[in-house]
Amino acid sequence: MSSRKDQNAAARMVRDQIAKEQRRKRTMWISIAAVAALVIAGLIGWGIYAGSKTTDFTAPKGANAAGNGITTGNGPVVVDEYVDFLCPHCKTFHDEAAASIAQLAADGKITLVTHPVAYLDGASTNRYSTRASAASGCAAEFGKFTEFSNVLFDNQPAEGGAGPTDDDLIVLGRQAGLGEDFAQCVREKRFLTWTNHVSEEAGRAGVTGTPTVLVNGKPTQASAAQIAAAVAAANGANPSASTS
Repeated sequence: MSSRKDQNAAARMVRDQIAKEQRRKRTMWISIAAVAALVIAGLIGWGIYAGSKTTDFTAPKGANAAGNGITTGNGPVVVDEYVDFLCPHCKTFHDEAAASIAQLAADGKITLVTHPVAYLDGASTNRYSTRASAASGCAAEFGKFTEFSNVLFDNQPAEGGAGPTDDDLIVLGRQAGLGEDFAQCVREKRFLTWTNHVSEEAGRAGVTGTPTVLVNGKPTQASAAQIAAAVAAANGANPSASTS
């Protein structure tokens, strides 16, 4: 009788050991599957992130080394301005400060980098922000970025409706002294991916609204007086700055 009890006890021990081993393996495989799911999710997330970045773009002539803005002048102080051609506050800033900033560049005091972002496509019915920015790239390609920017702000459409069509932009380009090469560039949307790159880089730099102005990387109020003061202060701290 004792022998049978011992046998039963031994069988239970074996069954318990087998069940324990099965639970251990089941837990191990669940853990492996969970880790694998996390790895796959991470790879998918990275793929989405990488796919959202515009890495294949052509910057127009006159772009800075990063390819995310158009440069004017070659002074020691860098002034970055982020503008959207549909932004009414950008027009106000342009009308008040553009001439003063252009003079600072002409005097050799600053390098102006204009980043024509496309943040306001949702405020037009035909993606005017993106198309205007891309057209400004065409203007830069043919040496008339500043002139074309001036014309765009002078003819800024109201938010909430359709902005100028591509044909309208070509007509505006003629007012800035641009010809058929510019027209062809606009029609073929040559700098559309560049515009996406400019906007993405602005977002990564923390620019959330327009106009945004930085003087040597420091945020500065978007006004002629404040920019001039910041430039003067930066020039005073830079022995190589122009004193004219």
